[in-house]
Amino acid sequence: MVVVTVGNLANTVETDPGYGQLVAALFRRKLWLLGIFLTVLSAVTIYTLLKKPIYQSSMQLLVEPNYQSKKDSGAGSENQFADSNVEIDYSTQLTQMRSSQLLQKAVVLLQAEYPKLEAAELQKALVLTQVEEDKVKTKIFQAVYTSDDPEKTQKVLMAVQQVYKDYNREQQKLRLTRGLAFVDEQLPLVEKQVDRAEDAMERFRKSQNLVDPEVQSRALIDALSNLQKEQQTNQAQIREVQGRYQTLQQELALSPQQALIAARLSQSSRYQSLLNEIQKSELAIAQQRLRFKAASPYVQQAIDQRQRQRDLLAAEVQRILGNNAAQVNVKGDGGLSVGQLSATDLTLANALVDAQVNLVALQGRAQSLNEAERSLQQQLRRFPSLLAEYGRLQPNVQIGRNTLQQLLKARQDIALEIARGGFDWQVVEEPKLGKQIGPNVKQNILLGAVAGLMLGSVAAFIRDTMDDAVHNADDLKQVAVPLLGMVPALQYEGGLAALVPFREVGVPAPPIMQVIHWQPFRESLDLIYKNIQLLPSAAGLRSLVVTSALAGEGKSTIALGLAISAARLHQRVLLVDADLRRPSLHQQLDLPNNYGLSTLLTRHTPLRHHGDFQPSHRYTDIPLSILTSGPTPTDPAQLLSAERMGDLVQALEQAYDLIIIDAPPVLGIVDALLTASFCSSMVLVGRIGHVTRAELTQATALLSKLNVIGVIANGSDLTANRYLSYERQGQLATL
Repeated sequence: MVVVTVGNLANTVETDPGYGQLVAALFRRKLWLLGIFLTVLSAVTIYTLLKKPIYQSSMQLLVEPNYQSKKDSGAGSENQFADSNVEIDYSTQLTQMRSSQLLQKAVVLLQAEYPKLEAAELQKALVLTQVEEDKVKTKIFQAVYTSDDPEKTQKVLMAVQQVYKDYNREQQKLRLTRGLAFVDEQLPLVEKQVDRAEDAMERFRKSQNLVDPEVQSRALIDALSNLQKEQQTNQAQIREVQGRYQTLQQELALSPQQALIAARLSQSSRYQSLLNEIQKSELAIAQQRLRFKAASPYVQQAIDQRQRQRDLLAAEVQRILGNNAAQVNVKGDGGLSVGQLSATDLTLANALVDAQVNLVALQGRAQSLNEAERSLQQQLRRFPSLLAEYGRLQPNVQIGRNTLQQLLKARQDIALEIARGGFDWQVVEEPKLGKQIGPNVKQNILLGAVAGLMLGSVAAFIRDTMDDAVHNADDLKQVAVPLLGMVPALQYEGGLAALVPFREVGVPAPPIMQVIHWQPFRESLDLIYKNIQLLPSAAGLRSLVVTSALAGEGKSTIALGLAISAARLHQRVLLVDADLRRPSLHQQLDLPNNYGLSTLLTRHTPLRHHGDFQPSHRYTDIPLSILTSGPTPTDPAQLLSAERMGDLVQALEQAYDLIIIDAPPVLGIVDALLTASFCSSMVLVGRIGHVTRAELTQATALLSKLNVIGVIANGSDLTANRYLSYERQGQLATL
């Protein structure tokens, strides 16, 4: 066993969370993102450049007078009665204006200039909408026509405008004529229906001596409803008082009469004084009987005094209770406890009496409410038939009057409209020469770029989701153990020789020691070791196992770095290479391996505490001891599971302040589990980009019953260390 020591290390490393998992995923899959983005953008650009120009023109028509008054119950009767079968509205109007039969008339007008134009083509390219202003639909229709010829868009809309005006005049003339004839036909019939309905209503009211049975029945129903609510409230109060009454009676174990008697006696000061005197006499009798015989005059004198006090007590009970005094037997020993209620029992007794009084009052009120309910229900029994008859008569009168009023108003409106000559649709905006609306090169390219970016991002995320590898420290945080810190990946040029060289002259440094001297590595290990010391689960830490899920994750280097960090803090540290299958620590440190852990486990001589672990100095003065693996055994699992391994760990814990054991990987072999079973704590190392989340989860599941205090992220980005950036800035400022 030899000792390897290093010089002073720098301060702690500060880690930064980076740009987040989403940005990291996009950066990892940047080729997918850029490939799909460029493909979509190229396709959209080529399509836009090859597409022909498109022109569009529009016009607006006012299809109803904008000076009409607000519609009420009688307004709109002209439209309602203009045609007995068809109701005219804006949706119907737009549908008729889009019909191929009406647009065919515009095609006929344009036949000379555009002989190939058809109604189906016009119907497809023409868009009719109702103009909205502040989410309120106006009386203006807008027609938009799209074509590849700017002059054609204007001429087509001019022809459509003429067709719509002619169509409006024809429809108004036909509608007004039919409406007036329909109203004149319906007026006499409606007048007769109104007269018959009013006569029937008048006879019903006189025969039943009623003005409005609905109002009267509603008043009775409201009164009955209020009465039933009072009944429910009263029943609830009865149940509440009964519950309180029963509870009080159970707590006192007395009837209301007994509780009243006990309360009166308990509140009498003379009665309580006599009770106290009797109790004193009882005590005196007991004392005399202890001193004298029962026939002694002293005993008899005390008994006579007690009897006189009981006679006075009986007289006091007679005075307080009167006729109820017979219920209290004060001459016997059991009767003396009747009037001895505590303050709490006295309160309960008063509450019991009050509950009985309230219960009787509520029961009487319930009887009165029941009688009132029967009276109201008897009055309501005659109203169903009256309401049914009134319900048959009243709608006939109301409907007849409304219909008659609407017909009269419609006749007047139609007559005025005929006299005015109708309303011609007004052109709000004339059609103009079509303007080019497409293709919009900038807009299409921008949309293509956005679509390409979105599709590329989705594809990158999907590809990254399918990849189970650990890419950053945030992925390691998903493991059910805390993240102790991050060790930076090696970023240098010229190989290991370009790292910070040794200061000793004539002593060649092993490659791993050059890594240990690299300042970012030293800073990160110092911070990780301090985090381990601050963990509650690492209190009293004496032995620490460093392992990983797979081979090649840098656990041996990190174990050496942790040992050096602990040794620099004046700890007596022993680093043990427990990988008996593929030992590497002696090769990395250029140490002999003819004697080591396997030698101590296989020999049968007793451990001599310090004699087997003498340190030897080779590089510097920091006392870091290295126990190599020793010769490779035939069955490493048998050695690591033996009791001698536990005895060896205990002996090492007594000899050193901290033991750091470099154990084999967890997955595939049992050596790490066997070694950790003899130690107090365990650390898991995960190399970013090397191990997967599934492998880490499997490893932590195998180690779940051991004290795994955390995981160390190996191979993180060096740019995350803010302190080193700050240190470089300070060096530049000094220069």
